[in-house]
Amino acid sequence: MTGDAPTATGSGAVLPGQGRAPGPAAGGLPDLGRCLVMGVVNVTPDSFSDGGECFAPGAAISHGLRLAAEGADIIDVGGESTRPGADRIPAAEELRRVGPVIRELADAGLTVSVDTMRAAVAEMALSAGAKLVNDVSGGLADPAMRHLVAGAGVPYVVMHWRGHSAVMQDMARYGDVVSEVCAELRSRVEAAVSDGVDPALIVIDPGLGFAKLPEHNWALLTRLREVSVLGGGRQFPVLVGASRKRFIGRLLAAADGTPRPFAASDDATIALTALAAAAGAWCVRVHAVAANADAVRVAARWRMAGPLGVSGPGGASGPSGSAGPGGSADPGGSAAPGGSVDPGGSAGPGGSAGQREAPQAGGGDPA
Repeated sequence: MTGDAPTATGSGAVLPGQGRAPGPAAGGLPDLGRCLVMGVVNVTPDSFSDGGECFAPGAAISHGLRLAAEGADIIDVGGESTRPGADRIPAAEELRRVGPVIRELADAGLTVSVDTMRAAVAEMALSAGAKLVNDVSGGLADPAMRHLVAGAGVPYVVMHWRGHSAVMQDMARYGDVVSEVCAELRSRVEAAVSDGVDPALIVIDPGLGFAKLPEHNWALLTRLREVSVLGGGRQFPVLVGASRKRFIGRLLAAADGTPRPFAASDDATIALTALAAAAGAWCVRVHAVAANADAVRVAARWRMAGPLGVSGPGGASGPSGSAGPGGSADPGGSAAPGGSVDPGGSAGPGGSAGQREAPQAGGGDPA
């Protein structure tokens, strides 16, 4: 596409700790030399920000096509809400919701992912043309998922997850949120690999809003580099799903404390997209695509023009809170590991992120 960052020129050298992990090595996903944009299609009556808007198959298909036209590289189709407090639906109902939507979008030539915790739903989706399995449970909800993905040889998103929506916010207790999320994700990745999943096909997701309080989300966002290597070792591509989540609405609350409405948080989501992409995220999952598609292109150019002059996707900033030698993903310096993205000062190790014990209701809003 016009404006996409070219691949590295010259030596193509990427200094240690500064490049982002490449995308999955196979599976037909786009490789554009920049952070990808995943557009959300919720075929649900009760998702947190847009429940019911795309519940009818025709509406969901039209929405997916529209998101692709606006610049989405991947269309993520889900049929089960994972908002805090949501109850599970039967597998047959999830299959009924997403089957025709995935098939139609894939037949139209779109790159489709399926957002599901069930192996049976993933299997159907892959047979209908989906290219990626996005499992918010990281294989915990249905152990058969790992074997399915291994056999299919498709890219697999492993998200940090501690429990189903009805109880997950009771589990938002951390001593050091980044190290604990990394350790738990590492365990999920090891389980997947032991069941035959190719590590080159694994994408990790820190699970913003899933058993996380606002300060946990900010800490993870500002330390994406640590997340990408799961505390040390192999670097994995990182999917960031911050779009419209409640921690943004709380940051932008009105004077009386009323959180910003979900859809009114899209501008702030765009800012987070630019920061995450500049920090090396592989993909951002968003509801409003067009402006986020612009943001990732701006971030790609930012990385190419970095102070070390490393061009292409291995530009000057890697997936970490310290985007450049000066230690800041934000020109104002507020995203550095010792600082704070949140005016409350709780996002970095120098603040209180990850130290709070008592969970608050509604700390996050997964789609």
